[in-house]
Amino acid sequence: MSDTPFGFGLPPEEPENGDEGKKKGNQGGQGGPNPFGFPGMGLPGGAGGPGGADNPFAAMFGSMNPNDLGAAFQQLGQMLSYEGGPVNWDMAKDIARQTVAQGTADGVKDTSVGVAEKSAVEEAVRLADHWLDGVTSLPSGATTAVAWSRAEWVEATLPVWKELVDPVAERVGVAMGSVLPEEMQAMAGPLLGMMRSMGGAMFGQQIGQAVGTLAGEVVGSTDIGLPLGPAGKAALLPLNIEGFGKDLGVPAEEVRLYLALREAAHARLFAHVPWLRSHLLGAVEGYARGIKVDTSKLEDVVGQLDPSNPEQLQEALQGGMFQPQDTPEQKAALARLETALALVEGWVDAVVHEAAKPRLTSADAMRETMRRRRASGGPAEQTFATLIGLELRPRRLRDASRLWASLTDARGVDGRDGLWEHPDMLPTASDLDDPDGFVHREQLDFSEIDKMLGEAAQKREQGKQGEQGKQGDGDSDGEGEAKK
Repeated sequence: MSDTPFGFGLPPEEPENGDEGKKKGNQGGQGGPNPFGFPGMGLPGGAGGPGGADNPFAAMFGSMNPNDLGAAFQQLGQMLSYEGGPVNWDMAKDIARQTVAQGTADGVKDTSVGVAEKSAVEEAVRLADHWLDGVTSLPSGATTAVAWSRAEWVEATLPVWKELVDPVAERVGVAMGSVLPEEMQAMAGPLLGMMRSMGGAMFGQQIGQAVGTLAGEVVGSTDIGLPLGPAGKAALLPLNIEGFGKDLGVPAEEVRLYLALREAAHARLFAHVPWLRSHLLGAVEGYARGIKVDTSKLEDVVGQLDPSNPEQLQEALQGGMFQPQDTPEQKAALARLETALALVEGWVDAVVHEAAKPRLTSADAMRETMRRRRASGGPAEQTFATLIGLELRPRRLRDASRLWASLTDARGVDGRDGLWEHPDMLPTASDLDDPDGFVHREQLDFSEIDKMLGEAAQKREQGKQGEQGKQGDGDSDGEGEAKK
């Protein structure tokens, strides 16, 4: 660590030769560093800019636009005054909305969804649900179909991102305090508070950036295999669907229908398998609990922490501070999560293909496009992998899809979909290695077991009531004898 406490730098000394030294130090017109890491907050012209010698604010911020200066101070105040949880989600939402407003790398800006687009999405989901009725025993799970802009996707999905990210961010908050020597922790309360505020803000900034970027890539609310949107809503993003189908050479109506099939299939699964959502999010949280923070990297950051340069912490977050613990428990948690994601995506892939193949000429091409898209992931997914130490991608999508298709052939639609009745009935990672063995293995019928247990409980209850009745009759007889 540096000689100054926590690496907070001391004010620069005055040059020995006064104003001459100041002038020499500012020759060349080079802009100073960006003190807070906010857009537009560089120091053009440096301290020697217009009015720099007489105006201390001009010396600090050069020829900065007053509006930008006010926004920068407002954002800085928001960052340092935050006292909430491990992530500043208000900042995350603001950053995500700003990222969406800037548009994607190809220059496409977000737009409001028109009436015609809403009608097209509603019709596509209605037709997709009709097609799915013939290939799955699970009834429709979409009570409404909605067409979202990118900004609306951000607003609707942030609550689930909060569930995903908070557990890991909490570990970072604890780690930030633990890297300080014990003798300093007692007297470093205000500084620790500031560090937590900065950590929450930096996490919020990075999550907001990632969510905003992801909003420019997704085509619905279930692209990453998790139910990001509200229950009962099948959501599509017309603007992104247009970009998705741009280079496929497939009619726009077919692209919309195929993606509506995927969204509606996910909706059925999450609506009628009540334990699935908590199972997936619980698997993510279980994996997060086993992540350890690279305290050596965090110590380097804290040791050099400069309150005027929060980009240091931001860069550390971008560089990744999280490492999965090499323990049997952590490996098991990762296996459960990857298998669960693969089973969800594999079921959707198999069911959608069965519905689309006879009706859409481009079904095979779009299926392969979606598989590659899910397998590779986009820049935003890679950002989340860096931030929470986890890639939300089904690594064994093809294996799972083949297994579900084999189950359909061997047991029929009802037999296949019946496996979703209980998590213990689902295939495991080893079953993906030997799908034929799983398909032809006798499966436990949990409904029959539940029925047997219920009957046994009913008999026990009847037996207890019978014993109580006999005891009551005995008491009555005794009373009668006494009266005689």
